[in-house]
Amino acid sequence: MATTQELQPRFGPAAGGVPEGASVFDRASMELSARRTGMSFQRTRMSADRTLMSVIRTSLSLISFGFTIAQVFQKLHESTVIKSAGASRDFGAGLVGIGILLLAGGIAYHVLYMVQLRQERAHLAQEQLIHAESAYPFSLSLMSAIVLLLLGIIALVGLAFGMGPLG
Repeated sequence: MATTQELQPRFGPAAGGVPEGASVFDRASMELSARRTGMSFQRTRMSADRTLMSVIRTSLSLISFGFTIAQVFQKLHESTVIKSAGASRDFGAGLVGIGILLLAGGIAYHVLYMVQLRQERAHLAQEQLIHAESAYPFSLSLMSAIVLLLLGIIALVGLAFGMGPLG
């Protein structure tokens, strides 16, 4: 059972959110509006994470496909099935490079968007238009993207210079 304190709207004349003569219904409407706006920030954050995951999926496909092409043709060259693997190695390295650039751009976009979203949320919380009681968690999608970016760079170095764990 909720206490009287919990049922009181958090927006009153002191908070500047509801005018002095506002009815109980106006106060409840303002409270519900603030909660909906707060939830929309969480939905927007999750949408940004889903967008980053789609960038990860596309760039990972490019990186792995490019690496596989380069390795297959290199093995065919080593077993003297084909005379030269240079063009296919360059094509594979190009695909890996495009995947790395796509992933780096996706990470940069995600970080900039999240900074902007956090600033807007802080501004609305300061104006007491939303509660902003829950903290924004660190994005696991962003952490995964950074790890995959490092692996992509290692793969590109391995292809270009024939060194490293993938060379």
